[in-house]
Amino acid sequence: MRTETPWSALPARDHLLAGAAAAGAPGAAGAPVLDVVVPVHNEEKDLEPCVLRLHEHLARTFPYAFRITVADNASTDRTPEVAERLARSLPGVRSFRLEEKGRGRALRTVWTGSDAPVLAYMDVDLSTDLNALLPLVAPLISGHSDLAIGSRLARSSRVVRGTKREFISRAYNIILRSSLAARFSDAQCGFKAIRREVAQRLLPMVEDTGWFFDTEMLVLAERAGLRIHEVPVDWVDDPDSTVHIVRTATEDLKGVWRVGRALAVGALPLDRLARPFGDDPRDRAIGGVPGGLARQLVGFCVVGALSTLFYLALYSLFRLGAGPQLANGAALLVSAVANTAANRRLTFGVRGRGGAVRHQAQGLVVFAIGLALTSGSLAALGAASGSPSHSTELAVLVAANLAATVLRFLLFRAWVFPDRDCGNPEPSARTPHDPRNAR
Repeated sequence: MRTETPWSALPARDHLLAGAAAAGAPGAAGAPVLDVVVPVHNEEKDLEPCVLRLHEHLARTFPYAFRITVADNASTDRTPEVAERLARSLPGVRSFRLEEKGRGRALRTVWTGSDAPVLAYMDVDLSTDLNALLPLVAPLISGHSDLAIGSRLARSSRVVRGTKREFISRAYNIILRSSLAARFSDAQCGFKAIRREVAQRLLPMVEDTGWFFDTEMLVLAERAGLRIHEVPVDWVDDPDSTVHIVRTATEDLKGVWRVGRALAVGALPLDRLARPFGDDPRDRAIGGVPGGLARQLVGFCVVGALSTLFYLALYSLFRLGAGPQLANGAALLVSAVANTAANRRLTFGVRGRGGAVRHQAQGLVVFAIGLALTSGSLAALGAASGSPSHSTELAVLVAANLAATVLRFLLFRAWVFPDRDCGNPEPSARTPHDPRNAR
């Protein structure tokens, strides 16, 4: 999969101000704030009314400069001619021709080359009510979110479409939630937006060039911790849609398998999509506070709780055929390997296979310390009471593991997975005119 992205962390999200170059009518000097892409393939009938309606709506309601880009991917009818005519007659409209088919390919190409800070797209049939466009991009302009999607499955959405498409859409989202742990509600609604700096990092990781492009982009963004804003939309199904449902569903399922496998083996460098802690430049100026400590503590506690349950279950199982010391050692060894792997990925955000063997070796050293604490506790219990009950053994082991857990976190954070420099600027790097410097 594509991974050619810069190493430094994403900058903090800034509010996009309507300056002299960005405000006013479409076609004003300077880059537009919003670039709306309309990907098309053989849409000579629907393209002109779509662009005219979209252009009129934006000119009337959108308070920033905008651009509409018609992305023609390998049309064989009169679509290119219609797109060129619209680009000549309407300010702020341009056409872009690709010789290869694929909605994902068209979006990646146009978004990658765009100079607008907010990038969006919508289907040419305009099934989504355009009144949702401003609410869609507003969180990106304000700096609140990284991506925004229209949702036809939100409770307040109003949707008119056939039973077959409704069933397929909901079934697909159930598959995403169960297989890829996706939390967004509607992957395939043709109504999405993204901030440009996020697109520059995220799109090189997205491999699909067709209809699965949306899903793959959203899954990777969500796994990387980027903020996805959902907007309930009013949506009316296009009865003349040319989408081949069976073929599209098959390709989507193949994409789910590919992305799930890549995430399972840690093949994607999602840490390159990290935002600064707190997403506020002031958070990086606080001295003595390790970045990401709160998140790491929460992750470590969750992994630790699950590991403890796993350990106790293994101990009870091994205890059926072995003595307490042997059962404790075996259970602790198995759970320690699983604990190190889980903390490596989930708590400290280390992706890929690089350094995995070294991390496990260091984790075994930490395991040995925990083994000494728990084994010593069992030995002390045996010397004090002779033949303790199973429940007493478990209680002592829980207490010993709590003590070992504190030490384990400190060793993991300082030695096994030390904090990496995320490229956050020092307080002194801020401009002298920043009013926050005077605080």
